[in-house]
Amino acid sequence: MTSTDIEFWFDFSSGYAYFAALDVEALGRRVGRRIRWRPFMLGTAFKVTGARGLSSTPMKSDYARRDWERIAREKGVPFAPPDEHPKVALAATRAFYWIEAQDRARAATFAASIFHAYYAGALDTSSTEAIAAHAAVTVDADPLDLKAGIADPALKDAVRATSEEAVARGVFGSPFFFADGEPFWGWDRMAMMERWLETGGW
Repeated sequence: MTSTDIEFWFDFSSGYAYFAALDVEALGRRVGRRIRWRPFMLGTAFKVTGARGLSSTPMKSDYARRDWERIAREKGVPFAPPDEHPKVALAATRAFYWIEAQDRARAATFAASIFHAYYAGALDTSSTEAIAAHAAVTVDADPLDLKAGIADPALKDAVRATSEEAVARGVFGSPFFFADGEPFWGWDRMAMMERWLETGGW
């Protein structure tokens, strides 16, 4: 990662992160920056903040679902996550970092494909078997190698450490961005982040 990269921190089960994932690469191209995709487990942050996910919070959950569906209609994209949403996407997150260790570009492609499939209701991000099969189709990963890789205790520790790093740096929600060291929380702050980069900040 270089100092000019835009860091894109997210949990695969975050509805607003899904919409961010649809737009973030185009934003990076407009401002001449590379995107560093950084999945993490949002539950790690919740343990520190005492917060709960939107889908688990009374009143907020109803509004969030309505908002996500409204955004999806506006953008012309599907929004049909599994009935058990939100899934704990640990398998998907571990798979991402296993792929990234081999090829960063393939890992970004994989992450984007996870969002598309999960929010189309076509993928269980908590299932190692489902993730391995998906990776085989989307990024030509060997399913047996991937399953062995994400079962490796060293990779599990690295993924745990990544979530702890996020929290230590002040990442408390999803999506969350760092651009030139400046933090931006939320899909609705992407336009502000773009202006910040274009103008040099204020």
